[in-house]
Amino acid sequence: MALRLHWFLPLHGDGREVARSAVDGSTANIRRDPDLQYVSQVAQAADGLGFAGALVPTGLFCEDPWLMSAALAQRTSNLNFMIACRPNTTGPLATAQAAATFQRLSGGRLMLNVVTGGDPDEQRRYGDFLDHDRRYERTAEFLEVFRRSLAGEAFDFEGDHYRGRKILLTRPDPRPPTIFLGGSSPAARRVAAEHADVYLAWGETPQGLAELVKEVGALADARGRSIEFGTRFHVISRDTSAEAWAVTERLLDGMDPSRIADAQRRFAHSESEGQRRMTALHGGRAGDLEVHPNVWAGYALVRPGAGAALVGSHEEVADRIAEYHALGLNHLILSGQPHLEEAYTFGEGVLPLLRHRGLLPGGAA
Repeated sequence: MALRLHWFLPLHGDGREVARSAVDGSTANIRRDPDLQYVSQVAQAADGLGFAGALVPTGLFCEDPWLMSAALAQRTSNLNFMIACRPNTTGPLATAQAAATFQRLSGGRLMLNVVTGGDPDEQRRYGDFLDHDRRYERTAEFLEVFRRSLAGEAFDFEGDHYRGRKILLTRPDPRPPTIFLGGSSPAARRVAAEHADVYLAWGETPQGLAELVKEVGALADARGRSIEFGTRFHVISRDTSAEAWAVTERLLDGMDPSRIADAQRRFAHSESEGQRRMTALHGGRAGDLEVHPNVWAGYALVRPGAGAALVGSHEEVADRIAEYHALGLNHLILSGQPHLEEAYTFGEGVLPLLRHRGLLPGGAA
């Protein structure tokens, strides 16, 4: 299956460091606000370079993904928007209504990344006190009601988390969005196998991801379904390998040891199995962070979520992407700091190599 590459839109702001640092007068600590002008530049760069889509994150730390995506759709031509949505913040029928409207406004360029949760503090700020597995049960019901709503026929639903009578989306759209669902726990794998179009896992070693692909694929097969797979990496690609690894040294120099310790203590209380897998890549140590050739776990020292980066020359990064694609991972979501410059660096250095190898559909990412 052809490779599909997606970029990341920094709705939480952007900069040259892995995480926001204390202001010390250094230009490295200057932050770019996630205003429409700047995020439009990133989206237009991804659109022009030929990325298939862009992940639009959600959370209390960033701008609203639906509103920002609606604005960006008017400023781009082909880019698909992988809008992250949370079942704990809006109901499935309301989400279906928003999805149908977005499809009409954008010409069918919507994808959905369904975020079940992971950080207990943020969940409670949203008023969500369900435990981990119950949240995935709710996600399963959410997706069932969402998909049935898009069909435009009235139905009743009686679940543990959602109930409705004569549920009806009066203005459906015939183009259902591709549903991405992430999570490494057994509950996440089961729900993805049953309801998702694409199962997502944060980037790690090929062996770790191959095991997830095999297990979720078997779960989907047992349900008579076919499912695609994707992963999420940061990327540091340069003309030479030495230049790329020099960037990782600069990033490490910007991580205060006390900040690393604080972050690791916070991550240890996460309910996310994916977060535990990120921590296991480095064990909280800032030493040997190359966990596989050209795979660097330094981001996970201070940043929650996806913690691994592809690092190396353009050719080496292309080799690693080909290796992961050979495992069955045909969706790859990438990011870099700053996102505007790194989109061009990757787009001009790696994308031509992948096109030359025939890994990208129709000569585009």
